Amino acid sequence: MNSLSGRFLILTTVFVMLAEVLIFVPSIARFREDFLLNRLERAQIASLALLADDMLADELEAELLSNAGVYNVVLRRDEVRQLMLSSPIPTQITKTFDLRNARAWVLIRDAVSRLFTPENEVIRVIGAPVKDAGLLIEVTMDSEPLRMAMTDYGLRILGLSFVISIITASFLFLAVRVVLVRPIKSVVGYMQRYASAPEDARGIISPNSKVTELREAEEALQMLQTDLTQALKQRERLAQLGGAVAKVSHDLRNILTSAQLFTDRIEASNDPLVARMAPKLVNSITRAVSLCESTLAFGRAEEPAPTLTMVRLRDVTADVVASEQLAIADACVEIVNDVPEDLVIRADPEQIFRVVMNLVRNARQALLVSGKAGRVTVSASELEADWCIEISDTGPGLPPKARENLFTPFQGGVRKGGSGLGLAISQELVRGHGGDLFLKDTGPDGTTFEIRLPRGDMTF
Repeated sequence: MNSLSGRFLILTTVFVMLAEVLIFVPSIARFREDFLLNRLERAQIASLALLADDMLADELEAELLSNAGVYNVVLRRDEVRQLMLSSPIPTQITKTFDLRNARAWVLIRDAVSRLFTPENEVIRVIGAPVKDAGLLIEVTMDSEPLRMAMTDYGLRILGLSFVISIITASFLFLAVRVVLVRPIKSVVGYMQRYASAPEDARGIISPNSKVTELREAEEALQMLQTDLTQALKQRERLAQLGGAVAKVSHDLRNILTSAQLFTDRIEASNDPLVARMAPKLVNSITRAVSLCESTLAFGRAEEPAPTLTMVRLRDVTADVVASEQLAIADACVEIVNDVPEDLVIRADPEQIFRVVMNLVRNARQALLVSGKAGRVTVSASELEADWCIEISDTGPGLPPKARENLFTPFQGGVRKGGSGLGLAISQELVRGHGGDLFLKDTGPDGTTFEIRLPRGDMTF
């Protein structure tokens, strides 16, 4: 009953019944008038027997009055009022109804009044004789047979009206389901399918309704879906582009920072040409670093799959340590490469370099910010199922906010001005190798990150 077609069925039935009630009232008034006129006509026919024979037996007169359904018959002809047939009246006459010039509203009022008056009454009815057989004819009769006939007629009319309303409503119900509900459900289905996969252009509706209003709705929905799909695709492309730019900028900034350290030493050269060109080189690198940092507010993008090969891990960590030692200058920070000489792992050397460099750089920056002497150690070991790489420091540990959003882009930054992308990128690169990066320990005595790479099958 909560469906459109179900409610339409109910409303149609109700409205048809209301229409039938409006028709029923004049119909029942018409039926009452016909019933009374029929009694007058039967009474007039019964009186013809008296005109043929002035003397009638009492038994015959009683039979004629019984067949006519009246108590007596008065016929007025030529201004002479004549009692044609008569019999005892059980009670006095309560009402008189003249049908000769009765108005419609009077007939309706009398019919409704009789229908809702259950008591039997003796009434006088006056009408015009059939075939102009006189000026008027008058009869007295009981009202109970009239009310019973009206009730029976009303029940039959109401029953027939109910059947008609049900049939009409059923046809309209089917018509509404075919013409309106089914197309609406089709539109809803398109909307649901599109909502489940808005980027799939196959879910866009194709207008095909013959109903003007539904056709307009389908066309509007098609335009909305088309615009939204294009906007989603454009947004996805921009997000991927922004993420890629952010990652490239993050790693490029680290590389340029190392280059900036080299140019600082070149600037101290006694060569006049070098002394003249070095400031320009420094300014160019500084602008490049600034440009990289300004692009780190963009989203993330997928990293390419690693190119796995057997690599000597100490060579990779040695490059990282050499690059980071240039940034230490006179600070009391020591970077120790404690990776075994003979440890060989299966990994993408470039991606592992980026991961280790990010972790070492974060540890070194944490020590510099604390202003205390400290040490960053890169170590590794070979386990039964994994290679384990640890980057530990003796710094102050990670704050609670950083631990909560450690690998969340743009939220896990610890250093002021940091983007929070380093750990997120590193974890993604490690997971691309089938391994994992996690925080092993952090506290006042220092922080340790651990990289686990699966050994798997080493046969190539």
